Amino acid sequence: MERDPKIITSDLSKTVSKDGVTVDVHIFRLENETGWALEVVNENNTSTTWDDLFPTDEAAFKEFTRVVTTEGIEAFADGSNVVPFRR
Repeated sequence: MERDPKIITSDLSKTVSKDGVTVDVHIFRLENETGWALEVVNENNTSTTWDDLFPTDEAAFKEFTRVVTTEGIEAFADGSNVVPFRR
């Protein structure tokens, strides 16, 4: 019987508060994969998850900060906004 792969959590995962909005930034990968996933969870437990994986955990966190800089942290406040993915 195969075991499920372990989830590796990046040290860059953290809680971020800005302008009265608090979100949890989750950056993780499976132990047998190289790509990093990015998920942002707001105070209502609504998550925004990127479809594409990032080559490094730093690249994933950079994408989070890019969205906060360009769209504002409010983009994650209620989960009703869609973040466009790079193509």
